[in-house]
Amino acid sequence: MTLKVAFLALASLLPAALAQQGAYAQCGGVSWTGGTTCVSGYVCTYSNDYYSQCLPGTASSSTATSATTTTSSAGSSPTSSKNYWFSFGDSYTQTGFNISSTAPASGNPLGNPAYPGYTAVGGVNWIDQATTVSNHSVVLTYNFAYGGATIDANLVTPYESTVLSLTDQVNEFLNANGLGTGNKIWASANTLFSVWIGINDIGNSYGNSGSRTAFDDTLLNAYFALIEKLYNAGGRNFLFINVPPIDRSPLMLAQSSSAQAAEKAVIADFNSKLITRAANLTSTYSGVKTYAFDANSAFTTYLNSPTSYGFVDATSYGNTGDFWGNNYHPSPAVHVLLGNSIGNSVLSGTVW
Repeated sequence: MTLKVAFLALASLLPAALAQQGAYAQCGGVSWTGGTTCVSGYVCTYSNDYYSQCLPGTASSSTATSATTTTSSAGSSPTSSKNYWFSFGDSYTQTGFNISSTAPASGNPLGNPAYPGYTAVGGVNWIDQATTVSNHSVVLTYNFAYGGATIDANLVTPYESTVLSLTDQVNEFLNANGLGTGNKIWASANTLFSVWIGINDIGNSYGNSGSRTAFDDTLLNAYFALIEKLYNAGGRNFLFINVPPIDRSPLMLAQSSSAQAAEKAVIADFNSKLITRAANLTSTYSGVKTYAFDANSAFTTYLNSPTSYGFVDATSYGNTGDFWGNNYHPSPAVHVLLGNSIGNSVLSGTVW
């Protein structure tokens, strides 16, 4: 089968302001015990049986109707067919999932912790948004991502020795009964594997001596050796997310312009090679479909016109309305944008 690389259009990203208190918060759903009203300018909108959200709009009442008696305004409803999503990455994706704790299930598609999980800056994470809010099928998400992760600790040392690298995460999946071993709960056709990695690899090594482009090849050799392992385990649908412009993060803006330029060049080289590797999978594997989400372009779009997306500016962090949640991580509002784009695109069907 010819490999398909689908580039997700930025046109699907939400253009609404996201920075008001209470906007885009959960306001209903099965087992929801929190508030069911929204701030002015937002209305509690049904997404699926277990999630309603404060979205821009007006209504005579912003109180959510019980999810069991409300129909989706988009005319789509979850299907009975279960799909699976196995996710790997770093702190941009980590939600604190523990494979030994509550497993994802219908009505609780994230397993543990419950929405919105743990994130680097608090609040919703993109993968939780995509799983729980944006898609219209039943997707059970196992998120192995670990904060501080690099592709392999032997290539780029993480900030702590306890950090689980991408290599560790994939091995954790492969060794888990029912996932990588034993009687598997998933099938190739109804399962997506996603990887968002490279942020820490580049951030921790962009200034190293030697040929940078050669080292990017070394990193990607290790990366795609892990993709091969997932393929051999039955994976056929892969989502690759590239490295965002972390050279524009507040952390890097505090560095010299030469350091910013050096990191930007490394990001560009790594991202270019990543997409080429994804496209070239067809020469090695059969029956594979890949998706590539251009996080770099998405971030650049937001940062170039922050007020158009409800952000104060492109550099502030830590407060309501800021693009950055801290000096290196995006705010929950950015995660909502990313999650909605991916959820409405990659998760639009019941089977990939």
